[in-house]
Amino acid sequence: MVITVIVIIVLFLLANAIKVLKEYERGVIFRLGRLIGVKGPGLILIIPIIDRMVRVSLRIVTFDVPPQDVITKDNVSIKVNAVVYFRVMDPAKAIVEVQDYYYATSQIAQTTLRSVLGEVELDELLAEREKINMRLQKIIDEQTDPWGVKVSTVEIKHVDLPQEMQRAMARQAEAERDRRAKVINAMGEYQAAEKLAQAAKVMSISPITVQLRYLQTLSEIAAENNSTTVFPIPIELFKPFMELAEKMSTKKGKGKK
Repeated sequence: MVITVIVIIVLFLLANAIKVLKEYERGVIFRLGRLIGVKGPGLILIIPIIDRMVRVSLRIVTFDVPPQDVITKDNVSIKVNAVVYFRVMDPAKAIVEVQDYYYATSQIAQTTLRSVLGEVELDELLAEREKINMRLQKIIDEQTDPWGVKVSTVEIKHVDLPQEMQRAMARQAEAERDRRAKVINAMGEYQAAEKLAQAAKVMSISPITVQLRYLQTLSEIAAENNSTTVFPIPIELFKPFMELAEKMSTKKGKGKK
């Protein structure tokens, strides 16, 4: 009976003395309440009852920052949520320096998200999200560094705008599209006017080009199978006849004299 009890005690002590840690785990060892170091991964031995081990995972942890009510710099009320990626770099600090590093990091992320977004305008938040993400990551990482926690990435996931603001932004976008269309149309008119001015200069040097243009227009109209074709006759076609008639009238006047 005594032997059985001794065997049970020995097995119990061995079971508590042998610990196996995975590749991504580390064991923070306390001996009589004092930190003696970090061990792992693999098989480690501790002194039962005297030693206490706390497992810490070194893998990247992802958690969602719940939607936060934020008032931007231009007094727009919005709801914003985000996602944070972090990992433990120093297991001893993560256990000794803070009671619950996961909860503490999440609270820091929430307060930092509200404070940073309160300093930017809505247009900046929507257009420069990458810049704001980097700023959030830097601030949160600096605050969690004493705990042995490294924040690698912070991403704003969703910005929930009020219905009134969505309608106002839709009207603004429509007005911007109308402005661009008018500018493009004006630029087209300007370029067309420049080309017409250049064409007028060429025609002024060689008037025959006007007649050729009229003939080309006539051929284009005739190709459409129109029953009636109205075609203006350029006055230049009559110039030779007019000059000839003027010469003849001048000669007749001289002959009478």
